[in-house]
Amino acid sequence: MTWIKTIPLTEADDKLRRAIEGQKGMYPKEYFEPVHPDETGGSTIVGSHTLIPEVLYHSFAAFGSMMSPELPLTRRQQEMIATMVSVTNRCVY
Repeated sequence: MTWIKTIPLTEADDKLRRAIEGQKGMYPKEYFEPVHPDETGGSTIVGSHTLIPEVLYHSFAAFGSMMSPELPLTRRQQEMIATMVSVTNRCVY
């Protein structure tokens, strides 16, 4: 759970809904269902960005673009890099 104000998906305006759905569509299919869903309709890390839809979209769309199957890295290599970044940053997700 985030400790800042968030906007649940049930209260989201069109701009926020478009940002959430737009970035979600860029991720591999394995990412469609959040491991720890929250009331924003995403995960707590996505929910923490709901106050500024533009930032939410661009922040998560950047990672979605980096996971593109058109890039020269294999999916396994992409996941390995993402895992090492999370370990280095001491992330628990």
